[in-house]
Amino acid sequence: MPEGFALGEHHDAGLAYAALAMAVAVRGGRDAIAGVILHTDQGSEYTAGRTRAACDRLGVRQSMGRPGSALDNAVIESWHSTVEFELRRLERFATKAEARTKVAAWIEEYNHNRRHSALDMLSPIAYERRHATPDDPPEQAA
Repeated sequence: MPEGFALGEHHDAGLAYAALAMAVAVRGGRDAIAGVILHTDQGSEYTAGRTRAACDRLGVRQSMGRPGSALDNAVIESWHSTVEFELRRLERFATKAEARTKVAAWIEEYNHNRRHSALDMLSPIAYERRHATPDDPPEQAA
C-alpha cells in the first residue's frame, strides 16, 4: 500500500496540501479514502483554509491535538527524529534532486520494513494490511 508525502522548500499549507493530494492519488482517489481521518498538530499549515477546503472536498475528517500537547503525536514526532538523524545528520546530498530521491527511497523502505513497538512490532504497511476492513479494496500484487 503506497503512502503520500511531499518535499518542498517551505513547510506551509502548500506542502501539506501536496502531501494530502499525493496520498489520495496513490491510494486510488477520493472513493478509496472514504472515512480517512487526518490527525495533525495545530500548525498553521493544517489549519489553513486551503488544507481545510481540500479535506472537506475529499471527505477527509481532520483531527487535531490540543495546543501544547505532544502526547497524541508521539509516533510522528519519533518518526521526525528518526528521519532527521538518519538522513540529515548521516547523509550529505550534493543536489536537491539527490536529496529528494534519497528521502523518497528512505520513506518507502521505512514504511515497508521498519518495525514499530507502537504497531505490534510490524512495519506501517504490514500493520495497515492487518487492520484493513473487509470493504477495503484488494491489494495489488507487487
